[in-house]
Order: sequence, then C-alpha cells, then structure tokens
Amino acid sequence: MDRYWLLTSTTYGNWLPGDPRGFVSGVDDDDGSRVVHNQPTTEYDRDMPGLRAFAQAQMKGPPITLNLQQADAIFRQFYETATHRKWEVRAVGIMGKHVHLVVGVNGDPDPYKVLGDFKSYASRVLNKKWGKPESETWWTEKGSVRKLRDEAAVLAAIEYVRNQERPLLIWIAGEDPAPVIDVRK
Repeated sequence: MDRYWLLTSTTYGNWLPGDPRGFVSGVDDDDGSRVVHNQPTTEYDRDMPGLRAFAQAQMKGPPITLNLQQADAIFRQFYETATHRKWEVRAVGIMGKHVHLVVGVNGDPDPYKVLGDFKSYASRVLNKKWGKPESETWWTEKGSVRKLRDEAAVLAAIEYVRNQERPLLIWIAGEDPAPVIDVRK
C-alpha cells in the first residue's frame, strides 16, 4: 500500500459545526480565509453557539444513531468495498454516532473520495434494509481524513480505534476474523 489514512465520519446531525466538544469543519480564520483544523497535534475548533444553532436550523430530519444490526451491515459493506477496490482495511470502529477506518490504498487517490465510497456503499445497504432516513442521508457531508505518515502512525491510529468508548463494533485486522464476503454478486 502506498498511503494509509484514518478516515472518520459522523452520522447525520450528531456532531454539528460549533459543537462544544470540538468539531472538524471549515471555519473562517482570523485573516478571513477558510480553514479546517484536522491535523494531528492541532486543536479542533470548538464551542461556537451561533454556528451550532445555524447548523441545527438547516437539519432536514432527526439525528441518526446506529444500532448493532446496522453496525454489522456497515462493517460488512466497508469490508466488501475495500476488497473490491483492493484497499487494505487495518481497523474499523463503528459507534452509534460515528465511524473510524484505518485503510491503506494504492496510488494517491483523494481521501475524501475513498471515505465517500465507503459511506455511499454503506448507505445503499442501510437504505435497502432500513429505508432512507427523513434527512435522506445517513452521514454528515464530508468527514475527517488524516494521512498516516509511517507504520508508527498507523499503529497509533489502530489503537485509537481500538480504544473508542461505547463501540457497537471494533474490528482489527489480524486479530479478528474477516467476514466472509462474496464480491462476485
């Protein structure tokens, strides 16, 4: 694999821009330029009540919280997508309100496209089994993509995924059996 990424996405409506816990979203910097503070060792933006209120007013449906059956379906689809694309999944964490993937890719594809592929195919499975949500989406628009520069960073990201609070599903390559996926269907 040429590149490894820690990919993160929240489910729709659960971690809005302006959140007091911190958030990764475009904001205006002091000089008026648009920035996203999502690099390792940098502080996230946090606690912007006006931005949060604006984001809440734009919502098209209630926040999405995943359940155990949905987490299993998402994981299987993530694994199938990676297998089909010849990507290497090293870790997956699925919580009620967000997901993390540690994934290796060949070449240098746009990481937002990689994350988008995972979310798009997972959405198809969720829509088929549970119907399309009122918001018409299961996920926030983008997500966070963090390049993992070396094996130490990959291992640190795997540990980060492993140590998530209240997971519905944690899977670590080499430790847990892979699902049986038939990509020929």
